[in-house]
Amino acid sequence: MPAKKKFPYKTAVVACNGCTSVQEAASCAWGCIGCGACEQACPFGAITRNTNGAAEVQEEKCKGCGLCAKSCPRGIIHLLTCADHITVRCSNRDTGITARDACGTSCIGCRACERICTAAAIHVQNGCAVINTEYCLSCGMCVVKCPRGAIVDRRGIINRK
Repeated sequence: MPAKKKFPYKTAVVACNGCTSVQEAASCAWGCIGCGACEQACPFGAITRNTNGAAEVQEEKCKGCGLCAKSCPRGIIHLLTCADHITVRCSNRDTGITARDACGTSCIGCRACERICTAAAIHVQNGCAVINTEYCLSCGMCVVKCPRGAIVDRRGIINRK
C-alpha cells in the first residue's frame, strides 16, 4: 500500500546508479556496496536491492524519515523533495578514465552539465556533479547533455539522446 503523503513530501534517493555488481563495486570506492543496512533500517519496506545488489528506493513506499540515509555507511542516500526531479545518481569522486573504468554510468567530471545549465544550478565538486536544488529549474538539459547518464530525471520523462 502506498504511503500517504502531503505535498511537498520528501523521499530518499540513492546517489548510485547501481549499474555495477556490488561484487565488482570494489572498482568504485564511492558507490553502493550492497550491505543492506539501509534496507534493514527502513520501517516501510521502501528499500530493495536491484539485480546487481545495489540499493534502490521505491518512492511510492518511502515516507522520507531519513533512517536509510543515517544507516548508509557510504553516505550516498539523500532526502530530496518530490519536486526535485533532476538528480545526480553518482557519488564517484574519481574523474576521467578512473571514473569511466569504475562504472558505466559514473560521473567523469567533464562539466558538460555546468556548461549547459542556464540557472547555474549544477557544479562539479570533488569530481562529481552536484545540483543546488534551490536554483534548479528541472529543465532537464543536464540530463540530456550528460554523456554518461549520471544525471537522471526521477520521473522518467526526460532521457538522454
